[in-house]
Amino acid sequence: MLVRDAMSTVVLTIGPTHTLRQAAGLMAARRVGAAVVLDSAAESMGILTERDILTSVGTGEDPDLETAGAHTTGDVVFAAPSWTLEEAAETMSRGGFRHLIVLDGEGPVGIVSVRDIIRCWAPARRHRTTLVG
Repeated sequence: MLVRDAMSTVVLTIGPTHTLRQAAGLMAARRVGAAVVLDSAAESMGILTERDILTSVGTGEDPDLETAGAHTTGDVVFAAPSWTLEEAAETMSRGGFRHLIVLDGEGPVGIVSVRDIIRCWAPARRHRTTLVG
């Protein structure tokens, strides 16, 4: 199975000046665990995850003052829609992260998460177990 089969095509994009509270509200409303942070001035793309927000709030920072840009992971590893789920899972495991922005051409077309991969693999595993058992 490929990343394109598992990825969420709901890509929340925000700017670096969004506060963490605004970002969290948008992520919650769309039921996603990450947002793509596009900085047109710097021509860069990063990712802000629920873990980034939790870390900030957990250390006592004010989510109404802290910005997405200050907590964005800029050294992003991207996936292609044609990657296998095994490639994506290995990349996440090696990098210690749970989301990959999926690029096709120059822009994001999706995000694949560990949850997406598990969702795809679990039914296949259950089906194999039923056939074997």
